[in-house]
Amino acid sequence: MDTDPGTVALAVTDGMLHFELSVAQEVFGNSLPAGAGRGYSVVVCGPGAVRVGRFTLEPDHGLDHLPRAATVIVPAWADVDEDPPADLVDAVRAAHEAGARVVSFCTGAFVLAAAGLLDGRRATTHWAHTGDLAARYPRVEVDPDVLYVDNGSVLTSAGKSAAMDLCLHLVRLDHGQSTANALARRLVVPPHRPGGQAQFVTTPLPAQGHHPLAELLPWVSERLDHPLTVEDLARQARMSSRHLGRHFRSVTGTTPLQWLLAQRIRRAQELLETTDDGIDVIATATGMGTATTLRRHFNRTVGVPPDTYRRTFRSRPRPA
Repeated sequence: MDTDPGTVALAVTDGMLHFELSVAQEVFGNSLPAGAGRGYSVVVCGPGAVRVGRFTLEPDHGLDHLPRAATVIVPAWADVDEDPPADLVDAVRAAHEAGARVVSFCTGAFVLAAAGLLDGRRATTHWAHTGDLAARYPRVEVDPDVLYVDNGSVLTSAGKSAAMDLCLHLVRLDHGQSTANALARRLVVPPHRPGGQAQFVTTPLPAQGHHPLAELLPWVSERLDHPLTVEDLARQARMSSRHLGRHFRSVTGTTPLQWLLAQRIRRAQELLETTDDGIDVIATATGMGTATTLRRHFNRTVGVPPDTYRRTFRSRPRPA
């Protein structure tokens, strides 16, 4: 069976939720930012007309079409106490066996678990249902404290906005950091929340632009070429290092150093994709100091050396 490498198939059936389905359509169903190269083509696969929330959806193909797609997305499943339909489970399993990248949003993880795709793998779902997932499928390593989990050919996300995070992660894998950032700007969403960030915090997040780090984060982003320390950040924010750490955990879900390193790596990705600068120059521009330091952190974070990352995206059209 021929596989279209740009096809994203949305697997639907009665009982799916429409929010995550709409997120996938918005990200993959529209053209990518200018200069990003070939985008995606989205097909909806189901057993026939299905009820999605308050809407009726007419699929393009039957579930047997899923193995033709490069990526299969299973949106949220409404009733986790009910077993997902056997034909959906079988079709998702067949798609994975055919080589498709299989993705679930929110409680769609229950479909992947029923198909056996999460056995022996780390996975997540909406925090309110992680206990149910772990109890029903004890072979799954359920992580309740992350936004999404990337196992390569199988990816799972937490609820609602985490679906958008995972979608942008997929675009980043397929088309690079610059394209994902440009798409995020168009969608008016944060360009990158790491999958390991906490799903929720015990206190409400301040309104956008009105949290204690609202002035500090842009200040840091403009000075990534500086050898900044936690003490430098605390001094700029006019608070103690301990209070800074608490605010960072509340606002970003991570520590100041981890957040700063993530920004440096993201900037390095952009420079590798869009410039011909040498690794030494990029190391200086991102505050890494030396090429050795950049290579060590980049390889550990991204999974490949900077030179390999550049070659991967150098053959693709650069974003305008």
